[in-house]
Amino acid sequence: MTLVIGIDVGSGYSKAVVCEDGTVRSHAVMPSGGNYKDTAKAVSEMALQKRNLSQRDIRYTVATGYGAGMVDFADETMTDISCHAAGIHRIFPAVRTLIDVGAQFSRAIRVNDEGKVTLFIMNEKCAGGSGKFLQIIARILKIGIEEISELSRGSTKPVEFTTGCAVFAESEAVSRIAEGALPADILAGIHNAMASKIVTLVTRVGLEEKYAVTGGGAKDAGLVKAIGTELASDVLVADEPQITAAFGAALIASERISR
Repeated sequence: MTLVIGIDVGSGYSKAVVCEDGTVRSHAVMPSGGNYKDTAKAVSEMALQKRNLSQRDIRYTVATGYGAGMVDFADETMTDISCHAAGIHRIFPAVRTLIDVGAQFSRAIRVNDEGKVTLFIMNEKCAGGSGKFLQIIARILKIGIEEISELSRGSTKPVEFTTGCAVFAESEAVSRIAEGALPADILAGIHNAMASKIVTLVTRVGLEEKYAVTGGGAKDAGLVKAIGTELASDVLVADEPQITAAFGAALIASERISR
């Protein structure tokens, strides 16, 4: 039994995936909080305990993500762009365009037939197309982030936002609430505004089907539907889209020991 672990320390959530011969044996997800070092250790232990394992059972560890440098027990660190590509290539080998919607950033990534990144672009200057946008709106509407997807499905008249900026959209959402707009319609409007911004990134790297959406944003069915509508084609989403980069990191770890 040769076990490896991939750890993705994101700005919003941290993920750990334990793999054996390229197969996921367990995984864990938890909020990153302010101490990335402790969170990386905690999420790793959580994933290991699910299989009654300890760090001593792990042959190689690869860390990735915003706080990868804080994972002091990792054997190696990799960019999350590369790890997302490796993970999605194993899950959906035919995918050539990847859309990652994270807590802080969204990225459009082109992947070749070997699962390597050929081009990518990200929205690092604005949170308008990221999960942070959804967190802001959830706070305004006083709902849990996990309620957004289901609630937005009840929309019959999505609010049209005139801005794609998270800061201005926050003020606009407050104004729409005062005007009597329903939460479902506000959320559907936010999904449309986010999808438009995300698709702008995709257009810049060039859409090459098939494509998939990963990250925490991919767990929001309303957002995924809006992206699919904007691109006028079907979207692929993994069963656990939030752990794609951690899975990719684990696959890279497996490659390292196989050499």
